[in-house]
Amino acid sequence: MLYAVALQESGLRRGGRLVPWPWTLNVAGTARRFGSHVEACNGLNKALREVPPTRIDAGLAQINLGYQKHRYSHPCDLLDPYRNLAIAAEILREQHTPGEDWLLAIGRYHRPAGGAPAARYRRSVSQHLARVVGPSRADASTRRNTP
Repeated sequence: MLYAVALQESGLRRGGRLVPWPWTLNVAGTARRFGSHVEACNGLNKALREVPPTRIDAGLAQINLGYQKHRYSHPCDLLDPYRNLAIAAEILREQHTPGEDWLLAIGRYHRPAGGAPAARYRRSVSQHLARVVGPSRADASTRRNTP
């Protein structure tokens, strides 16, 4: 499921395939892609001088710098793929209610208030998941107890 979220959040076409891209920023609604951790960190520091942290998402799972500031020490920590996905898993666990479909938590990951934006996001992530593991396995995997 985390892979499907990462595809939705930072997916980039490379060699004809959609892959998550760790050095992706979203700054005030505009995607910015970088070729390395150093370049992305420099871009992130520049973005922080341009817009409030709540308008910046970073890394594979596009963690918001403002709303999730309690989860990292330095903004560039979010560009470490392992740390970024660990934070995404924490957020998903917090959004999940035991016994419910993980896709509902995935929708709240994108928009905690729910509604139409969360539903659209759930559908998109579900499509990525189905392409990765197959439709029947995707349905089964969203009902398990772990992200």
